[in-house]
Amino acid sequence: MDALSYWLPLIWVAVLGVAVALYVLLDGFDLGIGILFPASPEESHRDQMMNSVAPFWDGNETWLVLGGGGLFVAFPLAYSILMPAAYLPVIIMLLALVFRGVAFEFRWVAKPRHQLWDLAFAGGSLVAAFMQGVILGTLLSGIEVSNNAYAGGTFDWLTPFSLLTGVAVVAGYALLGATWLVMKTDGAVQARARQQAKLLLPLVLAALAVVSLWTPLVIPRIFDRWFTMPNVILLAPVPLLTAYAAWRCWSELEKGRETAPFVSTIALFLLGFLGLAVSNLPYIIPPTLDVWQAAAHPSSQLFMLVGVSIMLPIILGYTVFVYRTFRGKVRHGEGYH
Repeated sequence: MDALSYWLPLIWVAVLGVAVALYVLLDGFDLGIGILFPASPEESHRDQMMNSVAPFWDGNETWLVLGGGGLFVAFPLAYSILMPAAYLPVIIMLLALVFRGVAFEFRWVAKPRHQLWDLAFAGGSLVAAFMQGVILGTLLSGIEVSNNAYAGGTFDWLTPFSLLTGVAVVAGYALLGATWLVMKTDGAVQARARQQAKLLLPLVLAALAVVSLWTPLVIPRIFDRWFTMPNVILLAPVPLLTAYAAWRCWSELEKGRETAPFVSTIALFLLGFLGLAVSNLPYIIPPTLDVWQAAAHPSSQLFMLVGVSIMLPIILGYTVFVYRTFRGKVRHGEGYH
């Protein structure tokens, strides 16, 4: 293997990792707001919640496109295996995102008869988040591969572990949404979000603990990665920092802080993402294909990398610009729609 064939897949893994992490963080909090919608029956509160993400939500989904498109062009073999393995969850997730996006726009023009769009917004957010967790669980638990093709059944994705990861992602997104509202709103909406965050944080930690223990107990290669020497010492900072981030989130919520709980929740997600990467890399389709086996020809990777190197700074710059332009709180009666 020459240097180009070795390094290009690793560069693309880093690009996809950034895209997925940014999607989860940025789209996670506005999906979380949809998940929390049924707990806020007052219309004015719902207006304030939606207005807090109105300038951002559609741009946040850019990262999902980059992640899916990047997987297709850089690791077509992995794409061809993952999609049949998780075909139904992916389709359901995309349809839920469509319903949610349409509801976001139509809710304002349908008033006062907008109850259907409230339901579509909340339901689309919940279903999309749950299916993303199911897809993650399907990938983590392993995909049956034979002759470089998916060899499992239509419903192999439907397992207790994938359902657990689905619930975990829903809880995590709801926590992101609650801490976002603590940071971006005031009054009754902020007070309710603070209480919701205190209820959701233990649930997220419990789900994280179960997933973190379940995977090494049933998958020997993950057990070896985390619990053999010297890895157990080298990787100890990951769970320790996770515990610290959780403590900071709770502590800052108790102190009445506004920005710090959201930052702490982001840290929780990033540490969880790091843990998944440590457990599974260099496999891109665990436990069968690593990043080099699944990679496209180096010329294809290099060609697309040129385009990504141009577009990625533009997307990042646009994202920073929008978040900076619409910084500050969204108060009662204010909005961007």
